Amino acid sequence: MIDTCLEPVRKPALAVAVAAAALLGFTGQAWAGGAEILREGLLGLRPPPADRSQTLPTARYVSQEGETFVFDRSQPRALLKFDDSPEVWALKPQMAPRGDVIYLNDLGEPVLRATRLGGLTLFTDDRPGGTAAALAGGGPPIRLPSMGPQQLLERLAQASARASRAARRLIPFDADASPGSFALMADAATVTAEAVVRLAGRDGGKAMLGKVSKVRLVEGHRPGAELQQGVMQITIAPADGLAGRPSSERIMSVVTR
Repeated sequence: MIDTCLEPVRKPALAVAVAAAALLGFTGQAWAGGAEILREGLLGLRPPPADRSQTLPTARYVSQEGETFVFDRSQPRALLKFDDSPEVWALKPQMAPRGDVIYLNDLGEPVLRATRLGGLTLFTDDRPGGTAAALAGGGPPIRLPSMGPQQLLERLAQASARASRAARRLIPFDADASPGSFALMADAATVTAEAVVRLAGRDGGKAMLGKVSKVRLVEGHRPGAELQQGVMQITIAPADGLAGRPSSERIMSVVTR
């Protein structure tokens, strides 16, 4: 067992979106080709050409508000990460009217919408109607780093410190981890602290956090979160990678029931 509490990471940033053709800055024939490649890559309408970079499986976007994020479709689950947030969102595609694709979080809520025109729209609490962003080019694929037990211990300490500061009382974190789950366990701790910080910033959030006295992270076959007798248990499924742990939204929903 690994058990600790100490210093933090950063805050959430659920707010951005990917835009329509005109925002991409292409003109004339160059834009026509670029838009078609991006549209087909996003919607999976054809297999990738010899030059995979043309389909932009991983790309960076900039919102109208200046926020930047990476959208990675190079893996079995699409992943989204904002530059100013430690959380990675694992998204599930679902076909929508007019040939669009909606990407859902683990609560079944829409996060991104890919249109037939090659644009994306990201839906957030602040902008439920969506906000547009421009393609800014390729981006690095999102991967879990390799990690040893000492690094996991440090991440648990950081998560505990951040959650404790937000709740204004001690919330210890402990984990039952095997070597193959160290990286995902650390990421799950970070996301759990993110959930606590987000909830603490809402009206009545600190009072709801009074139900949480401890966070415990364990391995299992399916990701999940449950709260029993003051213990928030976060279950991770290492075989599923970044899709193998609950999002901050799911964790918050358990506390606010």
